[in-house]
Amino acid sequence: MINNRKGYLISKRIIDICGAIIGLICLSWLFLIVAILIKIEDPKGPVIFKQIRIGKDGKEFYMYKFRSMVTDAEELLDSLLHFNEISGAMFKMKEDPRVTKIGKFIRKTSIDELPQLWNVLKGEMSLVGPRPPLPREVKQYSEYDMQRLLVIPGCTGLWQVSGRNELGFNEMVELDLKYIRDRSLLYDIKIIFKTIKIMIKPNSAY
Repeated sequence: MINNRKGYLISKRIIDICGAIIGLICLSWLFLIVAILIKIEDPKGPVIFKQIRIGKDGKEFYMYKFRSMVTDAEELLDSLLHFNEISGAMFKMKEDPRVTKIGKFIRKTSIDELPQLWNVLKGEMSLVGPRPPLPREVKQYSEYDMQRLLVIPGCTGLWQVSGRNELGFNEMVELDLKYIRDRSLLYDIKIIFKTIKIMIKPNSAY
């Protein structure tokens, strides 16, 4: 049973808008520093990387991140798929050769995800929700997995604060569905604070 109570959804959207605006303003100095470091390491590539993701009800949108990989990362993916270290419809590789030096740091601290505050402001994402999957991942989804797309995806979520890359795809799905069933403002706030803690003291992200 999904929590779609009108009061909760309105309150969640208000928190999303306020949180995104405050985050974009207060972290503008960090955005500038990261942008400079990315350009120093790889002057030719863009600072912001945008990628098509699947949102609520299967709707496509462009998700923004600080670029943490070499510029031709997508072209190199096919040659690395057999090194996948996670089960299911996701690709994760701990020592991914496509990741830059600054990329390793901003991934470890989840700083690379901060530009998604713009997605939140636009209403394409929420501060808290399931991770928005790639189109190629959704093509491998079962009907059960598709339940992840019943709500607006988030910048952070239960999966991200519960082990992240130490967990397999099926475990991620179960955590996302647990969040969808139990979500509330208090639950969202707890996940946000856990996320801030992880940014200060990094977890297993890579």
